[in-house]
Amino acid sequence: MRRLLLATAILGTATCAQAADMPDYLRGGYGPVTTNWRGFYLGGQGGYGSSDTTFRGSTVNGILLNSLTVDSVLNQMGLSAPNAFGKSSAQTSAFGAFAGYNWQWEDAVVGVEMSYMHGNFGGAVSAIRTFASGGALSDGNFHDVAVTSTSTLDITDYATFRGRFAWAYSCLLPYAFAGFALGNANFINSVTLLDAVSATATGPFTLLPPLSASDVTHNHLIYGYTAGLGIDVNLIAGLFLRAEWEYVRFTTSIDTSINTVRAGLGYKF
Repeated sequence: MRRLLLATAILGTATCAQAADMPDYLRGGYGPVTTNWRGFYLGGQGGYGSSDTTFRGSTVNGILLNSLTVDSVLNQMGLSAPNAFGKSSAQTSAFGAFAGYNWQWEDAVVGVEMSYMHGNFGGAVSAIRTFASGGALSDGNFHDVAVTSTSTLDITDYATFRGRFAWAYSCLLPYAFAGFALGNANFINSVTLLDAVSATATGPFTLLPPLSASDVTHNHLIYGYTAGLGIDVNLIAGLFLRAEWEYVRFTTSIDTSINTVRAGLGYKF
């Protein structure tokens, strides 16, 4: 992130210096280099992000396993699904847009902004538990069963609503922000059952086709908070370049932290 911000600052400083050193008639041809950031603006952005998701094992639905064992010889074994818990990390590219409004008092700039990103953040964890029948079941076979529980979180879209605090320096606008976040998430809980059977307790065992069931919740609203740093660089007239780092934490249902670095191009009206 520091490299991205540094590269943007160097580019902006060079742009400011180049425009300031030009004769007036040439400088006018390129448009004014302005420190006036007051007004509405919007733009597009893209970048790269990583997410860390902590599963606490409370999302596994025992009904899923019951649906696989009802009216079955396996119901005689008293099977139970393990709780899937732990931390999962993922990386993804993302893209989106931003829009906002600035107020300016000399070099001090305060604003409000909405930033939207689309990607594939989240993760998945699994847990497995094995069972062996102590004797032949009602079908006359011995059974060796593995039950796997999987919990998955997929955050496809999120938006952050921030207050921005910035300081204008020539054509550079470094800023910090904080606010709240809303996300669109899909929760998937699944159970897979692998059963191997044998006519004797010592085998050999033959693996049967797997059985599986899942419970999916689409478009679940999650919320949290955000904070970060960035810099806007005025290029020509109202056109500006942006580099930014953003941290988002969603604390509902499943604890997820997202870090993204992104570059953007915007226009101030």
